[in-house]
Amino acid sequence: MTADAESFAPFDAADYLATLDDVVAYLEAAIEDADDDPALIAQSLGVVARSRNVSELARRAGMSREGLYKALSAEGNPSFATVLRIAKALGLRVHFESVA
Repeated sequence: MTADAESFAPFDAADYLATLDDVVAYLEAAIEDADDDPALIAQSLGVVARSRNVSELARRAGMSREGLYKALSAEGNPSFATVLRIAKALGLRVHFESVA
């Protein structure tokens, strides 16, 4: 590579989730964009997990670190109970609102 060549690292949203407000805005946008795709929501929770201490988050959620990674991976399919436990461990609450 020459001295003038630029190199770029792959974009990772986890690098930009510094505050809880950032996390909430990211997850709200993910839910809005998910278009009823629960896998996208799980993957978004995985991004949030990576932005935090994964081992500590897994402990607070009552899961193994590996189990957390697996549940929130592209191939994962976490139960709603798991999503609720992870949200609680992140200091978040899942709620519903009328859209009609």
